Parts: sequence; C-alpha cells; structure tokens
Amino acid sequence: MSLTVTEPRRVRVRVHPLRAEVLRGFAPWAGLAVFLTVGALLGATADRWQGGWAETRTELHNVLLIVVPLAAAAGCWQGGRERRRRTEELWGTAARGPLARFLASALPVAAWVTAGYVAVAAGTMLATWPYARGDRPYLDLLPADAVAVGAAAVAGQVVGRLVAWRPAAPLLGVGGYVALGLSSWGETESAGRYLNPALPVPETVVPAAWQPVAAAVWMAGLGAASVLAYAARRRYTALLPLAAATAAGALLVQGGAGWWHTDPVGARQVCDTSTTPQICVKARYGELLPQVRTALAGVTGPLDGVRNLPVRFEDRPGEPRPDEAELPMLTPMGWSFVRGRLTDPEQYAWEAVMALQNRGDCEGPLDPRVSRADEAVQNLLGPNPARGHFDELDADGDESARAELRERRAARARLASMDADERRTWLSAYFATAGDCDPDEVPAL
Repeated sequence: MSLTVTEPRRVRVRVHPLRAEVLRGFAPWAGLAVFLTVGALLGATADRWQGGWAETRTELHNVLLIVVPLAAAAGCWQGGRERRRRTEELWGTAARGPLARFLASALPVAAWVTAGYVAVAAGTMLATWPYARGDRPYLDLLPADAVAVGAAAVAGQVVGRLVAWRPAAPLLGVGGYVALGLSSWGETESAGRYLNPALPVPETVVPAAWQPVAAAVWMAGLGAASVLAYAARRRYTALLPLAAATAAGALLVQGGAGWWHTDPVGARQVCDTSTTPQICVKARYGELLPQVRTALAGVTGPLDGVRNLPVRFEDRPGEPRPDEAELPMLTPMGWSFVRGRLTDPEQYAWEAVMALQNRGDCEGPLDPRVSRADEAVQNLLGPNPARGHFDELDADGDESARAELRERRAARARLASMDADERRTWLSAYFATAGDCDPDEVPAL
C-alpha cells in the first residue's frame, strides 16, 4: 500500500487596487502635509481660540482659506502622476473604465487630506475642552468644511489630468488662495461671496439649519460634476450633480446674510447682583464670572452705598445704556482673556474704573483739577499699573512736573484719609459728574 502526499493548496488573497493607493504613495503624505500645516497655523494662534467654543469653530473654518487651495494643489499633483511617470498609455490599457481608474487615484488623496483636516479639528476641540468657560462645542460647520476639502482635492486632480505642466499644482494652490482671499476680504458685499467655502464667520453668529447642507451640496456637486465631465463614459451624467450644485449655490446667494443669525448665547447676559455696580458677562463665558468679580472686588467694595453709579457693568456690543457702564473687554481672546483666565486683573480693574469715569469723549486735555480727582479715584479703586513709572518720570522732570506730582499725591492722600461716610458722600458727588468735562462740576480734592 502506497501513500501519496499532496501539497497544501495555496489560497490567493485578492487585494483591492485602492489598498496600495491608500497606504502608500503620495496620498498619505498629502494628508500629513494638511495635518502639519493646519496644526502649525492653529498652534501659532492658540491664544485667540483655546478656551472659547465659538472662537475654536471660527478658527477651524477660517483656516479653509489655506486648506482648500492646499487640497486642490495636492489633487492636481496626483493628477499629473502618470504623465510624470510616462505610464499614461500603460494605464489606459487597464481593464477598468476611465472613471474607475480616475477614482482609484483621486479618492485616496481626497480621503487623506480630509482626514488630516478632521484630525486637526478633533485636536483643537480637545485642546479647548479644559479651558472653556461656558457655552458648548459648535460642530455645525465642520461637516460642510470637510466636504469642501475633499471636493477641492478631487477637482484639483481633474485639473492635473488636463494641464500638462509641472508648475500647475503650485500655481493652482496660489491662485486658489488669492481667489478665496479676495472673495473673503474684499470690500464689496456681493452676494456671490457666500459661495466661498472659506467665507469668514464671526464668533457672534450661527448658521441657519440648512446653510451647512447647502454649502456641502454646492462643493460636492461641483467636484462630482468635474469628475463625471472628465472621466464618465456618458458625460451628460455630469448634469445631475451640476444641477444640484447650481440649486444649492442659488440658495446660498439668495439667502446671503439672512442664513446667519446672532447667537442667542452670545447676546444673553449672566449677572452677579451682589456687587455695586452689578457685574454682567456674556452667557458664553458665564463660568468666568467669579474671576471677573474677584478682579473687580477692589472696585466694587468701596462703592457700596455710593449713589449716582451705573446699575451694572454690561458685556454687550455697542454703547452701554444710560444706567450701565461697559465692562472691560474680554474678547477678542488673546489679550485680557487667554485660555479661560484673566491675564492681568490689575489692568482689568483700572479699565473698569475708567469706564465708570467715562471721560473718553472729552476734547483736548482735561483740566488739572479734573485729572487729579480722576487719578485719586483710580488710585483708590483700581490703580493704573503704570502709575509708579509715571510718578518716577515726573519726579525726574522739571519744576512744573514735580509740582503736579505733589498735587496728585496730595489728592490721593486726602481721598484715602476720609472716613467711610465722608468718602461715600464725596464719591456720590463725584460720580454724578461722570462723563462731564466741565471742571466746575467735578468736586475738588
């Protein structure tokens, strides 16, 4: 009896053609380039967005001014790959049709550059989370922005296939940046600017529900129409996505600014009514209220029982109402408010006292008596952080400067030496003249 030994049968594993394109070649490097570029840009400006959800949303959207042209340039470079390799004729003999061959080359680049942008977006959200002082994450624009990045990469590949010129990719990127920039920051408020995927979005507004949907259809339709017009066997099929893009674009143009609404959270105020004056901040930064109250404790404490004061410090855009004073600016971020913290409470308190005095509209230099009274009140409630420096300059100056310094110091001392009732009476008379430039109306010290 004889035994026959059979070799094990080898099983062939079919690898999808997209696998090599996705894992190797230019596409991953394009995604990395987008990730590093956007990450560097946002990292350099972190002071002005990290800690505010609306600011983070705005920075992520506005960076499309760089990302969309970069994605288009990456797609264009990929589109010219076969020409650079001189494998166009070989590639044309493949069994698959022109559209399948095009998508096998274009989709990996589009996916990688989109993934690079989305990864940075996720990172910025995580970076904002520990420092946010109220409000909620804004994700309304992110899907449409991601679609715009991918569509730009696909449309750029069509350009790369059509234009047989190596500098086409960088020139497309530069040209796209210039075109988007002119549309974004141009002085003309044309309706066509709302077709710009990188249109700047202020922190104070939110889009209507259908605006991101229309923006996504607009960009995706243009990208799909360009691909079908170039690579489909029946090129008339490009009319369908082109019609969808046209309809979405018409909605964006007709809606215009009407599809952007003031964010109610930014308009609403939350107040601490235990102080005099009351302190109100935007609801978006409601959790910052204890910090603001602490910074202004030296201002509001001595004003307890003083008459003729504004009812509250308000934190709204525009001029304050007659019974209000403007709270020192919290925004734009990067100055007095960075990563959920007030950067300089002393400066902040001094600015609050200046708002109570309200003499910014006086023309020309103030009368010395008014200036001395204002400076004494500032010294009591919220001293100028640079006061010591100015005193040293006057001490080293001429006789008139030294005499004025002696007068200022004497006024400070007189106000500080008053008992509580006398000081309240004087301050009540003083704040009755807030905003008045006439020296005869301001009580002397």
